[in-house]
Amino acid sequence: MDPLAADSFISFGSRYYWLLLLVLVFCRGMDVLSTRVATPNLVLEGNPIAKLLGWRWLLPINFGFCIALAAWPLPAIMLGTMSLLVAARNFQSAWLMRSMGEEAYRDWHIQRIHETRVTLYLFCLAGESGLIAAIGAVIILFGDTVVVLGIGWGTVGYASAVAFYILLARWRLRRAAARNARRAATENAALVSVALRDNPQPEGK
Repeated sequence: MDPLAADSFISFGSRYYWLLLLVLVFCRGMDVLSTRVATPNLVLEGNPIAKLLGWRWLLPINFGFCIALAAWPLPAIMLGTMSLLVAARNFQSAWLMRSMGEEAYRDWHIQRIHETRVTLYLFCLAGESGLIAAIGAVIILFGDTVVVLGIGWGTVGYASAVAFYILLARWRLRRAAARNARRAATENAALVSVALRDNPQPEGK
């Protein structure tokens, strides 16, 4: 039986297990390192679960996940592929995030989103994630080994994750904007009420 078959498991401690574990630790490590470089305080982290866990729990949980998943080749290679693609995306803008500062970069990015038409924003997002997913789909279609299939599915998974987390961030921004608008309307109504109470209008004759 091929130890790297798509539906196979690898026995703990075998040569293939340690190889996959090493690959996973490297890939996840690059993801964590790129995140650390880009947003050391996790202000810009798009994954709400990772943001909630913080650095104290991210490292041991990731390492434990690598130990468990290294026995299952296909998901291990998928996760490794996704991790490297995420790390590359993080490193692309990490220098700008650090030079501007996390808070300033977040405010600048949000301002750019507000100044862009929703249709254009979604079109560009669909173009980015759709084209990357298309590459992954071609790899899956013509792949005949677990390594190639894992890379293909990992590429598709990365494209899906990018679209999901960006849309999630956009939805949260819209909710925050609507909440701020309601709060402002309530405050304005309260100010008008106080002004009318303190300065009553003369009754008409």
